[in-house]
Amino acid sequence: MTETSTTSPIGRDTPRVDGPRKVTGLAQYTSDFLFPGMLYGVPVEATIANGKLLALDTVAAEKMPGVRAVFHRANIGRIFRSTPAPGFDRVCEERRPPFEDDVIQYYGQYIALAVADTFEAAKAAADAVRATYAKEKSNVEARLEAGHDPDVVFTTYGPVPREQSKRGDPEGAFASAPVKLDETYVTPAETHNPLELHATTAIWDGTMLTLYDSTQGVVNARSVLAQMFGLPKENVRVISKFLGSGFGGKLYPWTHVPLAAAAARQLGKPVKLVVSRKMMFQSVGHRARTQQRMRLGATREGKLVSLMHDYVYHMSMLGDYHEDCGEATPFHYSVPNLRASFGRARRNIGATADMRGPGAVPGLYATESAMNELADNLKMDPVQLRLLNEPRLDESNGLLFSSRHYVECLNVGAEKFGWAKRNPAIGSMKRDGLTLGWGMAGAAWIAGRFEAAANVQLRDDGTVRVACATQDIGTGTYTILAQLASEKTGVPLDNIEVELGDSALPDGPISGGSLATSSVIPAVFKAADQAIASLLIIAVTTPGSPFLGHKPDDLALEGGRIFVKAEGPGKGVPFGDLLRRANARLVTGSGSAEMTAFAPNPKFSKHSFGCHFVEVTWQAEIARLRVSRVVTVMDAGRILNPLTGRNQIQGAVVMGIGMALFEETIYDPQNGAPINSNLADYMVTVNADAPPIDVTFLDYPDKEINELGARGIGEIGLAGIAAAITDAVHHATGVRVRELPVRIENLLV
Repeated sequence: MTETSTTSPIGRDTPRVDGPRKVTGLAQYTSDFLFPGMLYGVPVEATIANGKLLALDTVAAEKMPGVRAVFHRANIGRIFRSTPAPGFDRVCEERRPPFEDDVIQYYGQYIALAVADTFEAAKAAADAVRATYAKEKSNVEARLEAGHDPDVVFTTYGPVPREQSKRGDPEGAFASAPVKLDETYVTPAETHNPLELHATTAIWDGTMLTLYDSTQGVVNARSVLAQMFGLPKENVRVISKFLGSGFGGKLYPWTHVPLAAAAARQLGKPVKLVVSRKMMFQSVGHRARTQQRMRLGATREGKLVSLMHDYVYHMSMLGDYHEDCGEATPFHYSVPNLRASFGRARRNIGATADMRGPGAVPGLYATESAMNELADNLKMDPVQLRLLNEPRLDESNGLLFSSRHYVECLNVGAEKFGWAKRNPAIGSMKRDGLTLGWGMAGAAWIAGRFEAAANVQLRDDGTVRVACATQDIGTGTYTILAQLASEKTGVPLDNIEVELGDSALPDGPISGGSLATSSVIPAVFKAADQAIASLLIIAVTTPGSPFLGHKPDDLALEGGRIFVKAEGPGKGVPFGDLLRRANARLVTGSGSAEMTAFAPNPKFSKHSFGCHFVEVTWQAEIARLRVSRVVTVMDAGRILNPLTGRNQIQGAVVMGIGMALFEETIYDPQNGAPINSNLADYMVTVNADAPPIDVTFLDYPDKEINELGARGIGEIGLAGIAAAITDAVHHATGVRVRELPVRIENLLV
């Protein structure tokens, strides 16, 4: 494990540098911005899920006080389609622009936009628009049957073969296995519900478009909007200084963004559009419903001989999103015969999209649940089953893991939880009149880097500025960049200014895939090194400098002071003094790093690993089920900020409790509308549901990722937790729930 030096800010509990701005209300979120002459837009939504828009009656709406326009297909102006480019550029999940045609593909699809002087007037006008449809039957039934997709499916992320991984003879090995498991696991549609609603304010200045947008990717949003409006990238600027979380739903622009821009173009004034909570369930993405058939074959001693993971997920009629439930399947455990394959069921629903831990989270629910059931069938401890099937390398590609400490995760987690005291008999463990259930599961998530750039300024007042066009979605990115700049310069965090969330800055990564932190490290370090190199040249060339006659290589920067290496930092000079002596306001360095995630021909298999141990309490007399404690252990590389890191894992675990026990978006089979499209009927985990959560980081640096060895941790905490909870529920009640969320009705047997 990593030892932290006494002076380095890396690896230390560090409060968020942006915290004071948030708690005092100084932080401005997208919908907080006000501009002179600003107008407000409210979309009109389709009230059918399948059919055609025949006519719109906008006359009454257009005559209402304060209404500036009602836009629709005939008057919105040209909006082009966005097509993806390599490197996660120009990505959006619904590439069909708003109002492109009159075909209705899902309930809530935007068919018009009312714009007025006030939000209230715009809302009243939107409500007054009348639509006439040719309605057809929708297909929003829950049961999923795979469609007839080709053998290779082309998605936003590239081609994906439907049989995405195969080795050996899984069918034959399963047929002859002494012990077999064949079960189907179902996860429901889930809707992102960040506290902050999606919002956009669009401003045109001639051919320049500025968007204040709640986005997890300002650089990608700039590319998408530039293409949609036929502009060069340099004519589009996207700003997102603070984000009230996104969970993946704000990674890419949705149709309300170009609508706001098109309305502002037509009216010549700023237009703000805030998506309502109801619309959040319809038009800005959701996690796909999945059905996953797991077949495991094993020896009587517990060694896996066959694993087949065949899954199907629902998706929109137009989308190409891939819910990669088989992402972790091929490498997580050692098995000589394996197949992971998928099918897609197109439905009259809004686009499916990334949601925290996309693919792997529902996928690991199935694989880890199956491993727990297999352990029961073998009468074997589930931890022991996993230890027995630990792989030596990634068996899907023959590559060594860059770093894998899954076995240590399991052993440390079992020790901290007290797993040795578990009595495996159903309902056998009691405390304070309650029945206890103990369960566990493993976790995995991708690792790597996106492309990134940054610049660093050393200024004559002794402060440092670090800038990158990534964004902080509530995960602590402002603080991480301040720590990185402090590590390189020795300047205290209080004297470091971090600029994020503006596409005018050096191109930064999306805040997705748990890859933002690992991506910015090399870019920031290179930028700082370049700035320091320029500073040392000034130090040895400026008249009157105490370092005249030295070479730059003779000098070093530490604690914000320049000194001769041979003499030590005691005689150092503050770098701000040298800049003022040289009459230089600042020196700047730039740095960049290439993308390694999803790159061809990798040298290592790069992933993070972890495990969860969960206790539930069951009170049969009143049918009360609660998660009472969680122990989580993570092997996620070097942890730069344990304070915010623990917060990330704890938040993911709480979200996993929601996945296991509460969350489900329910669609009306008649009209395709999400029925529970509000926070009263869509249940999420609240404070009363959140148990004590013990988080341990193993903290092994993975230098194949970056020089600090850091990997991302935003999503792995959600992976596997639902399977651990349902395993604990089975231990307490004897009921094996295979379709989420767990309902009290499931347990009343």
